[in-house]
Amino acid sequence: MSFTLTVHEEIADIGAAAWDACAAPTGDPFVSFDFLHACEASGSAAPHQGWAPRHLALRDGTGVVLGVMPLYLKGHSQGEYVFDHSWADAYERAGGRYYPKLLGAVPFTPATGPRFLPHPDADVAPVRAALLQGAMTLVERLGISSLHVNFPTEGEWRAMGDAGLLQRQDMQFVWRNAGYATFDDFLAALSSNRRKTIRRERREAQAGLDIRVLTGSDLTETHWDAFFNFYMDTGSRKWGQPYLTRDFFSRIGATMADRIALVMAFRDGEPIAGALNLIGRNALYGRQWGALEDVPFLHFELCYYQAIEFAIARRLSRVEAGAQGEHKIARGYLPEPVYSAHFIADPGLRRAVAHYLEGERPAVEAEISALANTLSPYRT
Repeated sequence: MSFTLTVHEEIADIGAAAWDACAAPTGDPFVSFDFLHACEASGSAAPHQGWAPRHLALRDGTGVVLGVMPLYLKGHSQGEYVFDHSWADAYERAGGRYYPKLLGAVPFTPATGPRFLPHPDADVAPVRAALLQGAMTLVERLGISSLHVNFPTEGEWRAMGDAGLLQRQDMQFVWRNAGYATFDDFLAALSSNRRKTIRRERREAQAGLDIRVLTGSDLTETHWDAFFNFYMDTGSRKWGQPYLTRDFFSRIGATMADRIALVMAFRDGEPIAGALNLIGRNALYGRQWGALEDVPFLHFELCYYQAIEFAIARRLSRVEAGAQGEHKIARGYLPEPVYSAHFIADPGLRRAVAHYLEGERPAVEAEISALANTLSPYRT
């Protein structure tokens, strides 16, 4: 196959039409041009924030784009949700320079999805192999430490393992739709105690509140103003520096409204809390949440139960509720594996990380099995 591979410091240089010709068939909202462009253009994922785009575009001999890959030169490991800080510390204590590194991922988004985006008319395997080789070559040409591909699909992860990358595994909590017609159908699949608990939590959370799910033309800048206040308040208390700017939310609201489900809670007409979800072809993805009032169980109601109701109504196959949180198990979200793959240039660091991962992977697999078997709320 004759092709050229180019590196782009702005996704706009590749263009919405060429990018989405590859990304749109996946049905994944996070790899769409609109989402990634909003991250960049809003200043959320930008060089001054330690996110310098280095997107790859693979073209045939006539200039037609055969595939693309979202890629960033990172000056830190923040906003990734695959934690390699200990690798960086060890390498730098040994005299190496870990940053910058190269990251194949969606900024601030711990959601599994495609990281290599072939055009639907192209052969997947050679396009994916060319993009991966291009990313590894970029590591070598820049003289940097590593390439990390976070939250790829399992198929991509296995292909990268076959190509020699180090394979890492973690877990997240996912709700699966077993063909439920209503929320009560879902509750009927749970143990009696869990049904009672969830009903009580929902009653207490909803008391005195008007809860709405806003999507499409129902979304307004007033809603984004309120949600940004929630996001900033919660983010500042949890991790000190929220990543997304106010402009980011306006941008996705303008270009992706039909792929957004914004759950808002109002008291006497005033918004007090909200949870942002993005809608994929088969999944609902929970993202940010925030609240200005401390209402018992409101987090569970807006982030988990409303998401389940929405997924059932839309006949979506699953809800991915983001990183961390064993408390999700009791709400019907069970542990599942998520993946990352790592190309490390320095042989010494590569051996050390490989040894670490040899112990970590089986430990994660055992934890997933133990949690699912001992804490599952579903009737057996």
